[in-house]
Amino acid sequence: MSRTVDVVLTADTVVAARLAGAAALVIDVLRASTTMITALGNGATEVIPVVTVEEAHARRRSLGGTTLLAGERGGDPPEGFDLGNSPLEFTRERVAGRAVVMTTSNGTKALVAARPATRTAVAAFINASAAVAWAQARGTSVVLICSGEVGTTSLEDQACAGLLAQRLAEADPELVLTPLAEEARRVGAAYAKELHRLAQDAPHARKLIANGRAADVTACLTLDTSTMVPELVPGVDKLVSGLR
Repeated sequence: MSRTVDVVLTADTVVAARLAGAAALVIDVLRASTTMITALGNGATEVIPVVTVEEAHARRRSLGGTTLLAGERGGDPPEGFDLGNSPLEFTRERVAGRAVVMTTSNGTKALVAARPATRTAVAAFINASAAVAWAQARGTSVVLICSGEVGTTSLEDQACAGLLAQRLAEADPELVLTPLAEEARRVGAAYAKELHRLAQDAPHARKLIANGRAADVTACLTLDTSTMVPELVPGVDKLVSGLR
């Protein structure tokens, strides 16, 4: 059976059967995956993704200590949270040596949905090359899971998935791109050399900019500024800086 690169366009359309025997890369460019990469890159011990705000509070209570509560609803941190979903907040001074419980509207939902994959990691533009190397090293089919935007396709996630699909195909000619991966590859090719254009073309980017978060958008639409590939520990819902 040939190995494939497939793309799922939203967290809501993840199907467990499509993940069987495959490695998954979860993408939420604006902003959860970029923030998770940044958090672990700046020394957070782990990032624990959960779906609901209530679950986030419960997990923080159970862990206690110096655990941080982070995330967003409608782009802003819920009441009682220590951090939002801006990668710029997750500085070394703030997160080094601390666990982070995180819930977001789309990204953490996609991560939880990716559990059936053989291995699961987090990708964004900022770690694109490292994420491709991680997926290639698995030696399996790869599913690129776009988190989307509240059940709809996200242009920036699809473009990122397309960029990753293109690089995976170039690195391993035996990989076969599915029709959804081919479509994403075409979208990615249109922005690969001008990621900054997504700031105007992607509706979620425009919304963030209008809400005063232009610096977040700029940080997220930057290529290969990190070699960190957060990986979900099998059987345990936490992301760490890398497994062997």
